[in-house]
Amino acid sequence: MKQDVASTNPLLKAKELGQSIWLDYIRRGMIEDGALARLIEEDGLGGITSNPVIFEKAISHSEDYQSAIDELRSQSADVAALYDALVLKDIADAADLFRPAFDKSNGWEGYVSHEVSPLLALETEGTVEEARRLWARLDRPNVFIKVPGTQPGLKAIEMLTAEGINVNVTLLFSVERYEAVADAYMSGLEQRFDKGKPVSGIASVASFFLSRIDAMVDPQLDEIGSDEAKALKGKTAESLAKLAYQSYRRMIESDRWQRLAKEGAAPQRLLWASTQPKDPAYPDTKYVDPLIGPDTVSTLPVETLDAYRDHGDPATRLEDDLDAARALPDKLKQLGIDIDEVSAKLEEEGIDKFVKPFDALMQALEAKLKG
Repeated sequence: MKQDVASTNPLLKAKELGQSIWLDYIRRGMIEDGALARLIEEDGLGGITSNPVIFEKAISHSEDYQSAIDELRSQSADVAALYDALVLKDIADAADLFRPAFDKSNGWEGYVSHEVSPLLALETEGTVEEARRLWARLDRPNVFIKVPGTQPGLKAIEMLTAEGINVNVTLLFSVERYEAVADAYMSGLEQRFDKGKPVSGIASVASFFLSRIDAMVDPQLDEIGSDEAKALKGKTAESLAKLAYQSYRRMIESDRWQRLAKEGAAPQRLLWASTQPKDPAYPDTKYVDPLIGPDTVSTLPVETLDAYRDHGDPATRLEDDLDAARALPDKLKQLGIDIDEVSAKLEEEGIDKFVKPFDALMQALEAKLKG
């Protein structure tokens, strides 16, 4: 019976093909009413990602947290402490639900991600200190601390990995920055190895954002308006993701990585983020179907998860059409679109898109504290 379900549920089929499906959403109600447990049991859900946008929606726009806020309000008037108490409980409880999957898969599945304050996105030391604090507070091996893959974030990733802290690197928009992140991860592991510390039992993912790329490039192609430009619409994100995966493949085949792998090091998997199309004209599974492949993760918002369960078409396509993917950056450049400029702007906007809801949430919590 279980095999029949696996053959008909596209989410389970994707898992069979080597991709771990995570949920890009968290809310206390889904932990308490059993909805998350059902997703783990019935859909093989492998993890959860959270961010300031998700928590702002969950806390400010639901009643799930009101009783907890009322209770905590009598204990402290500190907004940061209230935020910590609310979100870290959700992360810890979700991680505990995923712990059996984590143990059964020897640390391959079952992760829950929590982000350092987006206000620290351009601060190496501040990011490291906050990540250490969160890691110690949560005290669970199946937690990821999310760190933006900014230039200052690269050193933080290396330092945290060297300390044995699981890192989910977020806000990646270019192949070059992904490669720098992979280098930082390996450097951190090498520091541990050189000091005689174990490199096994440490996990990391690199979150490559998809729909935001096309949302920035497509309007430029529309403005150019030529047949060549129109033919490239909706292809940039998928092509860059495929090129990043080729970089991943080269990395794990390198002598440098093999030295670490022999000591039990786990590869830093690519995670496909921002998987809900911004353009309603695109299929709702646009950023899932083409990017299924071994050793990858795809984190889906609730709507995309439901859509994929209903009509996903899982198959290993991540290494299809590589010639077209390799040619795309040059084609865009010939049309006057520089991918490096696009990725830099997306990173800047990405930080801002996390800072604003974080600030809004803190203001809302402050108002709730005042009653």
